[in-house]
Amino acid sequence: MHLRKSLFHALREAAVTMLAAIATMLCALAIDPEPGPAVLAVVLCISLSRSQLDRDRRGRIEAAMVLPAVALVAVGVGTLLRAAPWLGALVFIAGMFLSIWLRRFGPMARRAGSLIALPFVALLSTPYIPTTRLSPALAALMPVLIALLALLWVGVLHALARRLRFLVPAPTPEPPLPAQLPAPAPASSLRPIASTRMAIQMAVALAASFVIGYAFFAERWSWIVLTAFIVNSGNRGRLDVAYKSVLRVLGAAAGTIIALSFSIHGGSHDQATAVLILGAIFLGIWLRPLGYAWWALFVTIALALLQGFTGSPAAHMLWPRLAEILIGAAIGVASAWLVLPVRSTATLRRRLADALAALSEALDPATAVRTSDNFLAALASVEQMRPAFSASRLVTRRFRSTQPADWVDTLVACRDLAIALIDKGEAPGSVRRAVGAARKSLREPQDILPALQNLHRSMSE
Repeated sequence: MHLRKSLFHALREAAVTMLAAIATMLCALAIDPEPGPAVLAVVLCISLSRSQLDRDRRGRIEAAMVLPAVALVAVGVGTLLRAAPWLGALVFIAGMFLSIWLRRFGPMARRAGSLIALPFVALLSTPYIPTTRLSPALAALMPVLIALLALLWVGVLHALARRLRFLVPAPTPEPPLPAQLPAPAPASSLRPIASTRMAIQMAVALAASFVIGYAFFAERWSWIVLTAFIVNSGNRGRLDVAYKSVLRVLGAAAGTIIALSFSIHGGSHDQATAVLILGAIFLGIWLRPLGYAWWALFVTIALALLQGFTGSPAAHMLWPRLAEILIGAAIGVASAWLVLPVRSTATLRRRLADALAALSEALDPATAVRTSDNFLAALASVEQMRPAFSASRLVTRRFRSTQPADWVDTLVACRDLAIALIDKGEAPGSVRRAVGAARKSLREPQDILPALQNLHRSMSE
């Protein structure tokens, strides 16, 4: 039932996102009827929709102020990547490092990091298609104009969809109560905090990708760099990176075969290819909740079909591309596991602590306004880690007694029971004691599952 609701919500999100992408693309084509700006329009709309920077007035104002400047920087980096590749690679790595490192400074810095990352990601996912109809000055400003158009259409259509109740307003949870976990060790040059470690991992992965790409795949280096970036982005720990890399490779392999079939049997028809690309992107956005492999599958199909606009023979490019995806995935996994690794179980315990803290606050009789919004938002964050741990459980259940996937399953099973209690305004003492015991159990992994199971029993009584 929950998956069905998630897919239905994702279908609506995908429809609104694609409407914004098509509207922005048509505006770009009206200014410059060439594929390059149109491709950038679609990429930025998808990225902005996923970043949710348009969901409140403050986010829209920040995006409108910062995005044009960042887009100009990205244009300069793109020029460097073509004219002075090694210097461009260095600036690119620094920009991506900064976008992740800024997370340590709170929500505003995190939003700034998201804005910084958007155009840099577009540089990798958008093939370079030179313009022949615009003046050099207008061509340089075109990415800025497209970025503002994308922000306009994404913001307007998402706001309209929420007003018409086609989309449910995204919850904006307040910071949860301090979780009862051991105090983290102070940051040091030997063991920096998680966000800094993830930024360093990304920088190392990108540096290795650029070196290998430039040295051995001079014409197609972006696929190696893009894959290493994808498997390390949104890093929730080393297990998450390994899991995403497997799904990325499997999805890319299937997408390569499908795209090769299209290129051989479908021929080259620009309008039909454009429709197929948009259709593949829509399916990727819609089916992403089912698993990252679906996103990788359809994005690979779209990017492979996009090669037809660059004049490159797709049949000659797709199989080498799969090898490059394998190399990029291997680089991303090696960086996450060998360079200041972040344990996925530690990340999961942190998120469990936040969810239990939000539940404790919602069940506290002293809380003036008791709602389940913060608990549901924190629980959704926990569920994001479920697929990787579930896959790990399938592999390790015969020789590993402690399975973090069981922690997630048990807490998720409490969701409807907790909502019912909160909505009724009830706060049984046995449940509140069980929540407190579960929060304390997070200090010892072997105690977590029994405590969460006790919490579920106390809610069921």
